[in-house]
Amino acid sequence: MKKAVILGALTVVGLVPGVCVAATADDVKARGKLNCGVVDELVGFAAEDANGVWDGFDVGMCRAVAAAVLGDPTAVEFVRTTGKTSFAALAAGEIDLLARNTTWTFSRDVGRKFDFVGVNYYDGQGFMVPKDLGVSSAKDLNGAAVCVEMDTTSELNLEDFFRSNNISYERVAVESNTDAQKQYLAGACEVYTTDASGLAATRATFEDPSAHILLPEIISKEPLGPLVRHGDNEWGDIVRWTLNALISAEELGITSVNIADLSEGTNNPEINRILGTEGSLGEMLGLSADWAKNAIMAGGNYGELFEKNIGVSSPIGLARGLNAQWVDGGLLYSPPFR
Repeated sequence: MKKAVILGALTVVGLVPGVCVAATADDVKARGKLNCGVVDELVGFAAEDANGVWDGFDVGMCRAVAAAVLGDPTAVEFVRTTGKTSFAALAAGEIDLLARNTTWTFSRDVGRKFDFVGVNYYDGQGFMVPKDLGVSSAKDLNGAAVCVEMDTTSELNLEDFFRSNNISYERVAVESNTDAQKQYLAGACEVYTTDASGLAATRATFEDPSAHILLPEIISKEPLGPLVRHGDNEWGDIVRWTLNALISAEELGITSVNIADLSEGTNNPEINRILGTEGSLGEMLGLSADWAKNAIMAGGNYGELFEKNIGVSSPIGLARGLNAQWVDGGLLYSPPFR
């Protein structure tokens, strides 16, 4: 398997409103692989093992799209990106899809000309500190040195929080989560701030996770999700409905264990439509009838992907919370397949 590379400086291709870009789905099919941008090493979300195999919650999204389009969940070239390089890579066509715990904001959607296809993780920004720092609230951090990744919403939220609470801080700008982890453990900063899920994932890799605590404040809304370029609605539909298929599969009880049996046909029309035994949803997307079945088989439904990679039984230990299905008190919800 090819190793992913960190993107350097890229020339951003200007996207003119109203002008269609190349048909990404056709490019992916012709190339025979999906180029998917992921975070630069965040265990539980996207990480590469010693054998060059990628795994994680966001990696699962990439594999599901590759399975839907190409019928092969391994047909993915993973491209490491940082907050500084990710948007340039997507705009320039270096990647077909960005699945990198990225917050959906007005300026990114409208100003940068990207389409967020949905939310795959509802998050919020938090703070991590060494337990021996002796603080119990982010409001006790006056004068603290804070590591924050450049060119992210975390950087802007940090400024807003300290300003609104009339306290000061020293910004320690970092390039990536990997850089932040090194700086934090080396003592270059007393605090690390990013999405709470990212803090939990980072802490899980420490030699002694119990020596670090997450402070109670959540200072922002961070709806994280995959995104594509403006102007290629057909590609956006494919990625959007692949995510919806994973979400609906969990709600309807379609799992990696029973999907083969359910694909023989059921008395539930929506399950049949999703799995391609009824209707013509695949044809509408320009894909095979079993596109959603392939996507779900790539790594399981949404709940299976969540639990395996970041759930309470994983080293990350995240509860579903807002990311539970709507019928279980969460925000997770897919439009109907009909």
